[in-house]
Amino acid sequence: MELRALKGTKDIFGEEMRKWLDMEEIIRGLCDDFCFNQIRTPMFEFTNLFKRGVGETTDVVNKEMYSFTDKGNNDITLKPESTAAVVRAFLEHSMYADTQPTKLYYISPTFRYERPQAGRQRQFHQFGVEMFGTDSPTADAEVIALGSTLLKRLGINKVELHLNSLGGPECRKKYNETLKNFLYEKREHLCPLCQERMEKNPLRVLDCKNPECQEHLQNAPTTLDSLDEGCRAHFEELQSLLTAMGIPFVIDPGIVRGLDYYTKTVFEFVSNDIGAQGTVCGGGRYDRLVDEIGGKHVPAVGFGAGMERLVIVRDAENKDALKPAARDIFIGFRGDVAKVEAIKLVNLLRQEGISAETDHLARSIKAQMKYANKINARYSAIIGESELENGEIQLKEMESGDAVTIPLNQFVQVVKNTIKGVED
Repeated sequence: MELRALKGTKDIFGEEMRKWLDMEEIIRGLCDDFCFNQIRTPMFEFTNLFKRGVGETTDVVNKEMYSFTDKGNNDITLKPESTAAVVRAFLEHSMYADTQPTKLYYISPTFRYERPQAGRQRQFHQFGVEMFGTDSPTADAEVIALGSTLLKRLGINKVELHLNSLGGPECRKKYNETLKNFLYEKREHLCPLCQERMEKNPLRVLDCKNPECQEHLQNAPTTLDSLDEGCRAHFEELQSLLTAMGIPFVIDPGIVRGLDYYTKTVFEFVSNDIGAQGTVCGGGRYDRLVDEIGGKHVPAVGFGAGMERLVIVRDAENKDALKPAARDIFIGFRGDVAKVEAIKLVNLLRQEGISAETDHLARSIKAQMKYANKINARYSAIIGESELENGEIQLKEMESGDAVTIPLNQFVQVVKNTIKGVED
């Protein structure tokens, strides 16, 4: 048995874990400000949910899903994305019967069998938001504003918002015909996969990563050319709203997203700091997904952001985004009797919300103080026979070296007041 993580998976711990926890705290505060409520869906769902929702012609369904048959002979898939799972929960629990819109967010593990690279693992984590129950451009604008605010709060500023519209079903039908005609003229220059996609879902051809294909797609017609009056008005109002909110954007007809359920608005926040895999956040409107999964018509809009990628981009722009990990106080001791008192004081301080630590390895006093420095303790105290006899103990500020003598029976209260005062 090899003691190593599977390819495409990784352990998160230590300083990296602190980055994740800090980011998650920012995300939860942000979603609270935007009045989104958290949802947690199961790690696996019936396979058919993703085939119907994500689209059978997508790479996700065709190549990347972790699917298996369970002991009950059910076709099960580890979720490759969370939107379809959230839609399933929205329908199963009749959230559409509540006051609308329904505004949800998630932070969830996700699974895709693809080539591991920077910011992309086979088990990765997504933060996403979904808003159900309105087709207004104001909902699109709010979701995009949430994404923009997230990046600002994370200190990620070197990003650009790319915006496009795929139009509604009729626009898509018209565009597909126009695109097919264009692609047939280029057919001999396209890869076998693109030739297959031409027939089943021509829009997917535009998402091909083959450089030779991209070279011959330079002058392809855009979805914007096929928008009807309603979809064009929706797109123009969205642009006006973003401008009013001071959110800059560029119109990018190349943004089509990799999943079949998108309609009208699609967008990506793109960074130049992580090379070819530059999208740190992307999404759009999916007004037909609820219908396709099995519910009545409910319009919706949302986005997803890879947590691993956010960590990478945040690190690239903000090397010192987090202060070093610190503990409020370290209490050392000499001798077994003092050890009991130290353990008692540490426990009392912890009950008061103070991060306190002591020695568990029978170190010398010198080694204990080295440990106090290593854990970046702001204060320290040492208990020995003399401190117990005199009923007094010194509280030392580690950075300045200043010390004050405190009655032992007042130690917890004084430390609490001192630490809380520093925090304020």
